[in-house]
Amino acid sequence: MRVTVIDYKAGNLTSVLKALRHLGADPVVTDGDLSIVESAERIVLPGVGHFAATERLDSTGLTAAIRAAIARGVPFLGICVGMQWLYSGSTEALQQPGLGHFAEQCTRFTEGTEKIPHVGWNSLEVRSGSRLLQGVEPGEFVYFTHSFKGPVTADAAAITHYIEPFTAAVERGNVMGVQFHPEKSGEAGLKILRNFLAWSSEGAAC
Repeated sequence: MRVTVIDYKAGNLTSVLKALRHLGADPVVTDGDLSIVESAERIVLPGVGHFAATERLDSTGLTAAIRAAIARGVPFLGICVGMQWLYSGSTEALQQPGLGHFAEQCTRFTEGTEKIPHVGWNSLEVRSGSRLLQGVEPGEFVYFTHSFKGPVTADAAAITHYIEPFTAAVERGNVMGVQFHPEKSGEAGLKILRNFLAWSSEGAAC
């Protein structure tokens, strides 16, 4: 299965590509070839670092191409900053808008006794009905590294607690995102990537 992986010069592509190939997918990387996005069967947007880096998606025309692909029903998975980009924006870079598929804004963890960034393994509180997290047991551990997080809303497919509850996975129709790194999360992460690769429009929410 062909998977289009977006390279906006801020993602850890190597481990994502390795995990996708391990699962039998055929990843194709693009950093601005819109024709690849226009013919995509699946789209993955990895990401690490600063939210401002997503400006490249706007300047290359990738934002518009991804939005059109989503409207066509193409399954989309954002990872880490790639998930945060699905929201209206982030307080990390107020001048840079996100995709706006989810209306809320990402914010930094509240300063307290715990260290920021949140780095390491933490458990998932999985909400019922998630197709992306099908087969993932409540309490399974995945790997995080981040300072900003999405709010807990009705679109949250999984919640994790660190300093405060936050959205570990978000899902609405064919648009999905995970704050953690499934490619670094062992069998639980591979299970999630398998679900994404198996995703079909049949029975999907609008």
